[in-house]
Amino acid sequence: MAKIIILNGSPRKKGATAKILRQLAEELSLLGNEIDYYEINELTFKACTGCCYCYRKGPCFIRDDAEAFSLTIEAAEGIIIGSPTYSSNISGQLKTLLDRSHLITEQLLYEKYAISVVTGKNYGNRTASKALNQLLQYAGAQLSGKIICTTPFNHSPLKQPKLKNKISKLAKKFDYDIKQQRKFLFQTIFHAIIFKFGIKPFVLKKSEHNQGIINRWQKNPKLLKK
Repeated sequence: MAKIIILNGSPRKKGATAKILRQLAEELSLLGNEIDYYEINELTFKACTGCCYCYRKGPCFIRDDAEAFSLTIEAAEGIIIGSPTYSSNISGQLKTLLDRSHLITEQLLYEKYAISVVTGKNYGNRTASKALNQLLQYAGAQLSGKIICTTPFNHSPLKQPKLKNKISKLAKKFDYDIKQQRKFLFQTIFHAIIFKFGIKPFVLKKSEHNQGIINRWQKNPKLLKK
């Protein structure tokens, strides 16, 4: 049984994004997984102040749900993040939470599996999906799949038969990827390049300033060997 986090990054608890996420949760639960479902509007958190305290010490000095959410991610094997499209990007609420969650600097998703879900009324949802997928992969995740759903406002996306079928297939694939610890060659190479030539030298160049990040990396010996 795998522990999977699902985060609805939409302020609407019954919107298109939520409906897709709830369907994924149901499918994955039937496959025997433990699901922790989060509504972003039920979490209390402030925006990042840019002080870099977390770089030096690890945890953020602001003790709120964002910091607790980071610890939850650390304990999970898979994560599914959904967002509506706002100005051709993910929602502001979701961006604020992810900024506070140390995802990329601490490589919180390294060797974990992810799915992205993005909904919207027009082509901008593809741009938002690209932004979310890039964040997940930079944070070390193996991206099992994505859902990009174009649907009118206040319409249920689950009325689309092809989408329901895709959700069912993707849930099974996600379950299989986690349990078999499947590795995607291109994604693995891509992340190795990003980490080895981008993130790692940036952090180690000022190791005293970034000791909090390094301490987090030391929890995963495989990461430091990259």
